[in-house]
Amino acid sequence: MTAGSHARGDDPPPRRTRAGWSAWRIGTPAVVLLVGALLTISATNSEGTDLRPGRFTDLASLVETEADEYDALEGRLNDLTADVEQLTRAVKDRTVNRYHRRIARMEDPAGLTPRTGPGVTVTLSDAPEEVINDAEVNLNLLVVHQQDIQAVVNAMWGGGATAITVQGQRIVSTTGIKCEGNAVQLQGIPYSQPYVIEAVGDQSELLLALEKSDYLQVYREQAADPEIAVGWDVELDDQVQAPAYDGLLDISYAQPIR
Repeated sequence: MTAGSHARGDDPPPRRTRAGWSAWRIGTPAVVLLVGALLTISATNSEGTDLRPGRFTDLASLVETEADEYDALEGRLNDLTADVEQLTRAVKDRTVNRYHRRIARMEDPAGLTPRTGPGVTVTLSDAPEEVINDAEVNLNLLVVHQQDIQAVVNAMWGGGATAITVQGQRIVSTTGIKCEGNAVQLQGIPYSQPYVIEAVGDQSELLLALEKSDYLQVYREQAADPEIAVGWDVELDDQVQAPAYDGLLDISYAQPIR
């Protein structure tokens, strides 16, 4: 290159440095490896399922799925229980037979035998949609809560009910009723309203117990208030059927740390 060429401004174009090429050669494989790692982690965590499943976007689908899972587990439990009972009956032992007789006497009080007879049905439901949409009161007053259901059940027990069901499920001394979002969970199964509570027993005594409950008196006043209008319905039934309790019988309890 001559001095004249510099004077005429004919310098050659700048060349890309080795540092620039080196960054591309290193960065591109690194990005590819990172993307591959993320895809592998996602596939492992999902275990072949959608990490954001659309089927759980609404409560109805979630309730249906959990109910199906419960039914499958319940069927398995019933099969295992039948196997245990068959093996137990095959045992020829005087002590075992004595315990069997004691168990048989306790099955009915424990709710393990079906009951049928005249009784009372109470149905609780949320306020109508138009009332909820135009509500000017606390929205909690417009929906049924677990304590509302429990108040009806307690009143029925107080009225001498020999068997009680909620949504067709037999209620026993260990049954827990709790809220799960805008549904109520009973024996592991979530239910949406309306809630049907049935009792077998003397109808006049059951009605009197429902009338005497202070808690339910307030509920009925709110049911009669057009601004709240929660559902309350009572019917007398000639034949109420309460199936035997078929849930878990094991009781879990806390133990103090020593």
